[in-house]
Amino acid sequence: MPEGLRIDRPEVADGAALWRIAKDSRTLDLNSSYSYLLWCRDFAGTSVVARDKEGMPVGFITGYVRPDQPDTLLVWQVAVDAAYRGRGLAAALLDGLSARVAHDRGLETVETTITPGNTASERLFTSYAARHGASVEREVLFDTAHFPDGPHDSEVLYRIGPLTFRPADRASRSGHQAD
Repeated sequence: MPEGLRIDRPEVADGAALWRIAKDSRTLDLNSSYSYLLWCRDFAGTSVVARDKEGMPVGFITGYVRPDQPDTLLVWQVAVDAAYRGRGLAAALLDGLSARVAHDRGLETVETTITPGNTASERLFTSYAARHGASVEREVLFDTAHFPDGPHDSEVLYRIGPLTFRPADRASRSGHQAD
């Protein structure tokens, strides 16, 4: 984690900052500002923000647990303010979020979608898989033809797993201490 930053759960008051960071990224599909407020309220347990010394969000990951696969975290968006890029913040956020979700509810798989040519995201998720000793499966989830609002690149599903977390992570999740 870059010095002077801390990982935290998002709060509704962070929604506007998350929307701005996503907008300024110029690579993410920008959702409505309302959706970022809802995300910070309804999915705070499966999302994460990085805060600067003043407590302002400078990066985030939004995600949710798939209803039909409760051991799978779908990472929706990852964004870091331009002033904080290139310092490993996105990787620290992804590691921190997945460790929290594993602790809180168990986690075997992380999924995300990446458009072809998004090298930064490809590197982030393949390096995450390598750090966690997991394989990466790729397949087109949504082809260009699925998008009704004009030209959109395909979305390639990255499925990372199986993930294993240290026995201490599982023991603390179940309320027991590891030896």
